[in-house]
Amino acid sequence: MSQTEVLQLKNASIFQRENLILSDVSISINKGEFVYLIGKTGSGKSSFMKTLYGDLPLQEGSGRIVDFDLAALKERQIPFLRRKLGVVFQDFKLLNDRNVADNLGFVLKATGWKDKDEIKKRIDAVLGKVDMRTKGFKFPYQLSGGEQQRVAIARALLNNPELILADEPTGNLDPQTSVEVMGVLRELNKNGNTILMATHDYALLLKFPSKTLKCDGNKIFEVVQKTV
Repeated sequence: MSQTEVLQLKNASIFQRENLILSDVSISINKGEFVYLIGKTGSGKSSFMKTLYGDLPLQEGSGRIVDFDLAALKERQIPFLRRKLGVVFQDFKLLNDRNVADNLGFVLKATGWKDKDEIKKRIDAVLGKVDMRTKGFKFPYQLSGGEQQRVAIARALLNNPELILADEPTGNLDPQTSVEVMGVLRELNKNGNTILMATHDYALLLKFPSKTLKCDGNKIFEVVQKTV
């Protein structure tokens, strides 16, 4: 794995229990890239993402992500791996019983932050990056879907991740809000964040073209973009 690679898989097979989902996957993602992962529902995108953040074990082949060996990943290493990854889900996964700032504070405390002032500063910084600095006191149910997803992206940024994995981050949003959330992700990428985004929203690919990997027929391969 070269210095610029944050993700590399070689001849990897992705399983869910004993079911083979994807075979012979060989891909790499370099620092600073914005990469789409596309494919129909059920083509293996989510299983692939889950393997990357340690939810499913890598049973065959080799894989390294942010300097962790996926094939040799131990249960106790998973929290440390996830600190170096920012994961954004389709359904936000915010805690409804606490406000936005407390949602983010909860994650920081869970990952070892102790100093109250530092915690407050970090929350303020990440909310600023997603244009939500004034909404820290609000509860998730008081926010629109797009605002909730911005908070979820802010949460993914808390520990300065080396790679952001966004799994269908616009899947529950209307087209206009999807474009806004994409704008946030593209801006983060411009500022140096590496992003892998699973999506089935082809309109976004046309609007914001970038390197694209496709899941199809138990394989993942890079799609060469046609220029119009």
